[in-house]
Amino acid sequence: MKIRVYRLSSFTDSINGGNPAGVVLNADNLKEGEMKYIAKEVGYSETAFVSKSDKADFKVRFFTPVDEVDLCGHATIATFSLLNKKGIISPGKYNQETKAGLLGIDINKSGEVMMNQNIPYFGEYLDKKIIAEALNISVEDFYSEYPVQIVSTGLKDIIVPIKSFDKMNFLIPNFDKIAKICVENDSAGFHIFNLERKNFHASCRNFAPNLGIKEESATGTASGALASYFVEQGIYKPNKKMVFEQGYKMKKPSKIKAIVESKEGIYEKVKVGGKAVIIDEITIEL
Repeated sequence: MKIRVYRLSSFTDSINGGNPAGVVLNADNLKEGEMKYIAKEVGYSETAFVSKSDKADFKVRFFTPVDEVDLCGHATIATFSLLNKKGIISPGKYNQETKAGLLGIDINKSGEVMMNQNIPYFGEYLDKKIIAEALNISVEDFYSEYPVQIVSTGLKDIIVPIKSFDKMNFLIPNFDKIAKICVENDSAGFHIFNLERKNFHASCRNFAPNLGIKEESATGTASGALASYFVEQGIYKPNKKMVFEQGYKMKKPSKIKAIVESKEGIYEKVKVGGKAVIIDEITIEL
């Protein structure tokens, strides 16, 4: 059986930037083992599999080269951008069924896709010394006023504040230690940020070696967690769009938009999105 896989890059308008994802349409008859095999063959950090749903407009499952994950932001952007580009759907509002729940999608006329994420969960603070050792930096390299914290808007991420843009970009992570910390804390990865660059609300890097991803050039789910962290810590106000850069060090620049909607101190919605471009399509033999 031949399976067509579309390859797109999300959070960019150029195939040289963003974060690539695979998308398989009409995946209703694929078994879980076949999805895992396809994702491994594609080799991207995530591949999305789209099928019919009796709860939403589409059911979408996400696989890394190693395992299934509940949600993937950039693969969601790729999926709904592809559906729009192929004329399967038009600009408007949609719902997707995922293992993280039913999540809303907005597509505007310019092709920008914004995905709803879960209301933020703010977890425990982690010991900065342990995190510093995993990143081969010192505790003094962190912003002293901001915590290392587990935050989730679909997947748990460890949010790490680093006060120097250069330090963030030239650190040498210990992937074994990062993976161990993530497994111990049931988290997808480290999402580290810096606030120095004026054209963006934050510059970011993401490490998820426990999921088979050493570094990712754009991470949608973690961006929702980061935006929520910023509002919770009083760094930025709610109800205003934030723009994050990621992939700078990888020479795959990405632009990720996020907004945290809040009313009278109550979190109501978290949205993350951007554009995606089609790279090509390939065929995988099962």
